[in-house]
Amino acid sequence: MKKPDSQLIKHIPDFSRERALIKSGLAHIVGIDEVGRGPLAGPVVVAAVILDPGNIPEGLNDSKKLSAVERVGLFEKIVASASFSIVSAPPPIIEKLNIRGATLWAMAQAANALYKKPDFALIDGRDIPPGLPCPGEALTKGDSRSVSIAAASIVAKVSRDRMCAIMDKEHPEYGFAKHMGYGTKFHMHALISHGATNHHRADFSPVTQALARTTLSSKIQDNE
Repeated sequence: MKKPDSQLIKHIPDFSRERALIKSGLAHIVGIDEVGRGPLAGPVVVAAVILDPGNIPEGLNDSKKLSAVERVGLFEKIVASASFSIVSAPPPIIEKLNIRGATLWAMAQAANALYKKPDFALIDGRDIPPGLPCPGEALTKGDSRSVSIAAASIVAKVSRDRMCAIMDKEHPEYGFAKHMGYGTKFHMHALISHGATNHHRADFSPVTQALARTTLSSKIQDNE
């Protein structure tokens, strides 16, 4: 019998790590994840989620592996049954701390904002944020391994998408509701045509370059 290709095996997050921690005497295990490190505009959004072990929604997975409809449905179930918090780091904080620092700052803020004090944190990625109210463990691809982190990824993603929809209403010419602030061709053309908004990350290279081209074009027109 042919062995399955390991690359084709789907990783489904579970509650095993949380269950082991709870068995060791730690009652409240929080999953922490972020959305929005890569876009040129909008905040980085972090969610922290403590699931109710007796009421874990079915179908939790990395938010990127779910459809928009699935994410919204799971978001509603998560916020109805879990303890959660949402923190955003807007462009001024990103510019001040850099994108990694802003993400870690928001993660610590989200963990500290929970109504239930967490006993242990499972964090997606390679870093344990300074300032957590409890010990923590960083898990690479954590949203595909832990349902607590997967739940946090869903809450963060749906929350950020809704923020981008508000940005889109303020600045419809940029199409934020479609590309969510990522550097699509349409977004780059809008940047060159209209300049940057207060939602843009001015220190991100594509934004800086687009603004520089806009300034150069303006100077050339003024000298004609």
